[in-house]
Amino acid sequence: MVTPLERTSRVDLILENSNTVMASGESYEVRMARFERIGVRLFSVANCLVSFGHLAARFDRSELAMVMQEANLCDSMGFADEINVISDLSRDEKFSQHPCVQADPHIRFCARHPIFNAEEELVGNIFLIDYVERDLDDESRLLFADLAHMVERELDVGVMRIEANEMRRQIRSLKRDALLDPVLGMWNRGAIIRSLSLEMDRCAKAEKPLSLLFIGVDQYSALRESFGTVFSDTLLLKVVSRMRSCIRPFDALGRFESDAFMVVLPGASNLVAAAVAERIRLSVVTHQEKLGEQAVEVSICIGIASTSIFTQQDSNTLISLAERALRKAKQSGPKIVQASLEDTEITS
Repeated sequence: MVTPLERTSRVDLILENSNTVMASGESYEVRMARFERIGVRLFSVANCLVSFGHLAARFDRSELAMVMQEANLCDSMGFADEINVISDLSRDEKFSQHPCVQADPHIRFCARHPIFNAEEELVGNIFLIDYVERDLDDESRLLFADLAHMVERELDVGVMRIEANEMRRQIRSLKRDALLDPVLGMWNRGAIIRSLSLEMDRCAKAEKPLSLLFIGVDQYSALRESFGTVFSDTLLLKVVSRMRSCIRPFDALGRFESDAFMVVLPGASNLVAAAVAERIRLSVVTHQEKLGEQAVEVSICIGIASTSIFTQQDSNTLISLAERALRKAKQSGPKIVQASLEDTEITS
């Protein structure tokens, strides 16, 4: 005889998730109750219980006392690793003195069939309980084995469902990680470009403008050469935090290049975008950053391209216009430059 759940098994996944709702809308507990009802009707017994250990824990004090007594008896019997039929518990050497047998409710009959998992580990038993002396003929024993086999398949399916849900969760996590810059935890180049394309389509359908900010950090290359990548990326984290504090929750911020960032502003005209750009610039330049003990002055330049000016341009063209405006901002002195209609002729 093997004691309940003596071995560690994937059945623990089922027990830990016994109250969770599966894809079909049924909890695992409901599925087990279905087999118990089948067992009662199939063998015409008082009760059928599927146990993976600690069966009485399934029933609280509001449950019928009879069911609790039956569950307690099953728990005390433990698991059998092969079919076991006790026709009359009152004459059984091992269980005749059990309170549920000797006194109320005077349980007389019990049959147990093992439940194995996919690794052939014993994980549970099906119990048939009755209050009269009886036996199981050969055909009934085969049916009992069939019922146990059905529970085993349901157990396997339940484990596969849980593992599939975990795999889907991991895939979603991996997909998200694939869209994030590993250093700054923001959208990477592919993700921010995709976000821009989606938002442009959405804004075009809603007949709303969209603006794109292309932001360059002036000192990044020099700081990386002086302090190394780790310290310069630490500085970028602080700068990015200030950028994020200046935009709305639904605006998208992403790293386009090592020292260049894109901000997608759905619903924002070129005038609104200019105001947001100035707010970002001031937030960065008015806060002195530190690398270790050394204070570092940081400034940024911003190029702006907006569909309120370039109404018929696609996402790639808008990026090119904003990037061109950023280069002008770095070369000519003004820290913020709006792309003009003249730039479309150069771009095209």
